[in-house]
Amino acid sequence: MNEPKSMLETHAVENQPPARGDGDLWADDAALRGHMNLSALPAGIGAVLGQAATRVLGREANRHPPEAVPFDAGGRRLDEVHFHPAYHALMTLGLEAGYAAGPWTGGRHASHAALVYMLSQVEPGVCCPMTMTYAAIPALAADADLSARWRPKLTAACYDPAIAALSQKRAATIGMAMTEKQGGSDLRATSTRAVPDGAGYRLTGHKWFCSAPMSDGFLTLAQAPGGLTCFVAPRWLEDGTRNPIHLMRLKEKLGNRANASAEIEYHGAWAERLGDEGAGVRTILEMVHHTRLDTAMAPAGLMRAALVGAHHWVTHRRAFQRRLIDQPLMRSVLADLALDWEGALALGLRVADAFDGQGADGRAFARIGVALAKFLSNKRCPTVIAEAMEVMGGMGYVEDTPLPLLYREAPLNGIWEGSGNVICLDILRTFSRAPLAVETLRAELDAATGTDRRYDAALSAHFDRWPGLPDEADARWFAESLACLLTASVLIRRAPTAVADGYVTTRIAGARGQLPGAVSGLDTAGILARLAEASA
Repeated sequence: MNEPKSMLETHAVENQPPARGDGDLWADDAALRGHMNLSALPAGIGAVLGQAATRVLGREANRHPPEAVPFDAGGRRLDEVHFHPAYHALMTLGLEAGYAAGPWTGGRHASHAALVYMLSQVEPGVCCPMTMTYAAIPALAADADLSARWRPKLTAACYDPAIAALSQKRAATIGMAMTEKQGGSDLRATSTRAVPDGAGYRLTGHKWFCSAPMSDGFLTLAQAPGGLTCFVAPRWLEDGTRNPIHLMRLKEKLGNRANASAEIEYHGAWAERLGDEGAGVRTILEMVHHTRLDTAMAPAGLMRAALVGAHHWVTHRRAFQRRLIDQPLMRSVLADLALDWEGALALGLRVADAFDGQGADGRAFARIGVALAKFLSNKRCPTVIAEAMEVMGGMGYVEDTPLPLLYREAPLNGIWEGSGNVICLDILRTFSRAPLAVETLRAELDAATGTDRRYDAALSAHFDRWPGLPDEADARWFAESLACLLTASVLIRRAPTAVADGYVTTRIAGARGQLPGAVSGLDTAGILARLAEASA
């Protein structure tokens, strides 16, 4: 009933896949179910996120980007950003599901990671403000008073976009304003100045990147009398005035279009100190550590969305009298790509488990594990999505499908919170300064030995090659090797044999060429069965 017409005046529309309709991002994802317990997630969230109507919200939020409104009609400063209603609807959906609040209100970081994974398949741009809100909560623990005022609003399972002071809001979000033109990742080059004013500090300076500029507050860095210091700058002041945080322009980004990224200036903006003067980097690293979990999980969601779309296409599309999915070369390509998705999901959730772990061992493994997961998964993501686009041919390059959106998003998480080189150097620093992190990583790797001799041999070869730290120029090779071994160790213990064996064969034992699909001997049926549920 009310189906689109397929018999047109000039031709019949045929050999086109049907619309996917409603799905369930939990029930249709065997890989996710294999790593998670349903009771850890909000009831019905997978079905809500999998609805066709929710996908429409994602497309609308992406197609109608935010608009900077620096002044009102009379020329008075507003410094606001206006968003499409679809953006607000998705923010409401995510925050009510506990995306930001869950781990801090009795839930688990692994459940939060699963929400990141699922929402990234719908519209990844809205994840940014929710991720920063989630990650700011542990950083605020550096000041008991600030935490007492901000935490209840940040952990409220609702969304309140009203322009109002913190005390007047049902819920709040918080963003970051760190990077400056001259510094980039070198935060110690910050030039913004902070001058005490008795009740707090007054900030003057510029920020080259401010994520989610309509957040209710920002964690930001400035040079105080005692050195580089972290501050919380509220967007709206309690006396009803606007904090002089001037919106200069919005960035015109490759992707992540639903989310606003801005250049801002502080013109004597009022802020409160978070942590000691001179301890700014140490204070903000707690937030960075948690945002890195999300940058490790998001590529798994992006890859799954692309592969599900590609699998749906080849299941319903025919060429040369055969379904594309039945053609051996197509099956090899998709199965090979699926191994990257499976690995990213498994490693991301294993690291999230470590965030839930108690004691020094859990924290130590989380520190090194999240860096390795972020590095590897984001390096694989653009290739997987580009190949999925190619699977769909010309339609994969058309905005009627989600592939262009996913492709534009693919590089972002590899850049945000430390690009590849920064992450590799962080890994080397961890190896040199945190022996417990190295011990817990080695224990994790050793836990998978005895099952696959190829993995055992590759593990020994890694530590034979690098008995100590590598030269800095070899840091990427070192990190890639460790990250692939760590992924294999998780898959060996947690994934079906077809997936674990396929990953070890291709990523550890080297039985593949340099291009996706240049493989042989994979159990393609066993691997592709995990995609078939979602694209039937």
